[in-house]
Amino acid sequence: MLWIKGGQIYDPLNNTNGDVRDLFVKQGVIVEKDKISPQDISNATVVDAHGLIIMPGGVDIHSHIAGPKVNAGRILRPEDHRHDPVARTADTRSGSGFTVPSTFVTGYRYAQLGYTTVVEAAVPPLEARHAHEELADIPIVDKASLILMGNNHFIMNMIREGKKERLLDYVTWLLKSTGGYGIKVVNPGGVANWRKRGNVSHLDDEVWDYGVTPRQIIDALLDLNLELGLPHSVHLHCTGLGQPGSDEMTLATMKLAAGRPLHITHLQFNSYKDAEGLPFSSGAEQLASYINNHPNLTVDVGQVVFGPATTMTADGPLQYELYRLSRDRWVNKDVEGETGSGVVPMVYNQKSYVGALQWLIGMELFLLVKNPWQVFLTTDHPNAGPFTAYPWIIKLLMNKDYRNEIASGLNKQSRGACGLAGLEREYNLYEIAIITRAGTARALGLTDKGHLGPGAQADITIYHLQADHEAMFSTPAYVFKGGQLVVKDGKIVEAPVGKTYLAGLHRRSPVESWLAPEFAALYSISMANYPVEEERYAPWEVVPCI
Repeated sequence: MLWIKGGQIYDPLNNTNGDVRDLFVKQGVIVEKDKISPQDISNATVVDAHGLIIMPGGVDIHSHIAGPKVNAGRILRPEDHRHDPVARTADTRSGSGFTVPSTFVTGYRYAQLGYTTVVEAAVPPLEARHAHEELADIPIVDKASLILMGNNHFIMNMIREGKKERLLDYVTWLLKSTGGYGIKVVNPGGVANWRKRGNVSHLDDEVWDYGVTPRQIIDALLDLNLELGLPHSVHLHCTGLGQPGSDEMTLATMKLAAGRPLHITHLQFNSYKDAEGLPFSSGAEQLASYINNHPNLTVDVGQVVFGPATTMTADGPLQYELYRLSRDRWVNKDVEGETGSGVVPMVYNQKSYVGALQWLIGMELFLLVKNPWQVFLTTDHPNAGPFTAYPWIIKLLMNKDYRNEIASGLNKQSRGACGLAGLEREYNLYEIAIITRAGTARALGLTDKGHLGPGAQADITIYHLQADHEAMFSTPAYVFKGGQLVVKDGKIVEAPVGKTYLAGLHRRSPVESWLAPEFAALYSISMANYPVEEERYAPWEVVPCI
């Protein structure tokens, strides 16, 4: 048993805002004191947390940490590994990688920041086996996978033909076959058109060969997500990402949701307003205003971090445009009839108009969205920068003087293209706990994560209270994973195996009778070999659908 004494607790899901009290952990779960026997108390491991800050373990709602595109990023950037080696210790494996760290290093670095759960946000169904093998190699943190569906051959055909029940059966089979947790949609229809070197630029553009539109794809999957009762809403990378005018496209997509739950990811990259004579200006104010009046929406920011990054996304046509702009290395991949991807190295420069304005827009979104339960901390790792920058971003949010100091050193023209200068808001510790833990866990439907109430998994992070919040959140005093000490004073002391979260879908009609003939005609592997074997993602936990 574990007894943590006298810490200052920030647990928003239980309305605890800095209260000083004890925590009791038994068999990896937080329990009430009256459930503990005198013998348990006498045998407990005691941690004195007086003067320390206690939060639940961090929950990252959107990151790219495993799978074929991540491996492509590692291969494409040898310099990323050459200058950031991680030595083997008595408790850890060796590894490397700054923007795209190797598997073991990924787990260690998340845990060293106090994170215990991470969502891999874009898994191609055909390559889910590969992704799960890499996720299994990432220690300590628990994982979940979002499965790419917005450009799937079968899904678009069934939407066109109005075969709703068959679509429900297929998506259920697809999630079960891939060990998936939820539905990811990237540039719906645009990646399908990219197979013929095209794209879509509006919600009502035609997806060639399928006779559907992005609007129809999103609409159908929003309804389907509700009907299946999946724990997490549709996780959407909007049409027009990175383009001037993307703010209007994103606003139209928010309106399309029409009250249905929707998570829009890395919103910063979709908040670019047309501006005459300039690459773009900020559209953050309009989007934040809409979010503030529509509680069905959640977003993560995708905050830009200055310096090197590795862009990787299933949005193949976007990556080609980045390659044309950067003239750096580029990898493109098409995953049969399911999805695509691209990888391009990137450097975000605070002296350039575009790089500076991207940073400014991200800050605007954090400060303009009023309800912290609707906006979450991400860097779209590694697209806008590595997740290891989270403590720096927290400092920016909590300290307006420091934020203004950084802004004052940015490209001068970019500062006039956004409204950050007039924003005085500072986040407090309670709000930080929401955007990094409580809010993300609730949005994901993980009822035993992101809080410290009875029955919660004992994922606990304890920080030294410091005036410098970047230093504070960079080096936790203790991190417990399921009640086991894994980090002490910023160093890994144990590296247990994390579990995989699966969606507990209800059984529906089998698909083999109608899908097998089409599968045989279109896929390079047999249908029998498509599903991922359960041992690839063991141990796992099933999260019930509603």
